[in-house]
Amino acid sequence: MEALARLHLTVTRAYKVNPDINFEIFIHKVDGLSDDHKIETQRDIHQRANDDLADAGLEKIHLSFYLTSIYDHSIFEAFSKVVQKLIPQLPTLENLLNIFISNSGIEKAFLFDVVSKIYIATDSTPVDMQTYELCCDMIDVVIDISCIYGLKDDGSGTPYDKESMAIIKLNNTTVLYLKEVTKFLALVCFVREESFERKGLIDYNFHCFRKAIQEVFEVRMKVVRSRKHQSHMQKNKRPTPNGTPRMPL
Repeated sequence: MEALARLHLTVTRAYKVNPDINFEIFIHKVDGLSDDHKIETQRDIHQRANDDLADAGLEKIHLSFYLTSIYDHSIFEAFSKVVQKLIPQLPTLENLLNIFISNSGIEKAFLFDVVSKIYIATDSTPVDMQTYELCCDMIDVVIDISCIYGLKDDGSGTPYDKESMAIIKLNNTTVLYLKEVTKFLALVCFVREESFERKGLIDYNFHCFRKAIQEVFEVRMKVVRSRKHQSHMQKNKRPTPNGTPRMPL
């Protein structure tokens, strides 16, 4: 109850400062609860929090809830969903992933931030926690091995670069396939062994996918630079305190 009261106070104060803010609530330490009890707990907290907001006349505030624990990858999955809401290109990324897996015979694909192990996009098929955990473990293995064997004799270089690639065959006829997309992003795929026999086709489709991803972010950077330039020009057009126009720098 104390945590709910503090949540209500935080949300109402933040909403007064910025009505457009998104509220993402993590319900921590759920590892000691059964699956049914987890759902009941989330439903109860959600109901109480919304009732408190309704009593304050703030029923239009939307709260998103996530069940998290440090003993599994739920915290990473929760942050992944939060970060995805901040990515304006998300629909484009999801569409590119859907096209890639449908033309390559791939079961599931994630676009990962390598450092944080947050996936910034995935295809439209449902996300299975075990699948996500395997992808995170694969990234750890690739980086750890690259730190040992991928650096130069003098210790220079980086453990993750444009040559980074890994294949791990599981004992259930599934193949994990990792490829570098950018210096920050990696594509991790689940492929059936029979589909992976057409690796040449997968690699060609991946080349097209990577090129499309780079173009998406290049467009974004051009838009940002254009906005900065327009803002700079507008500032220069403002008159000085004595009424004379500013000289462009």
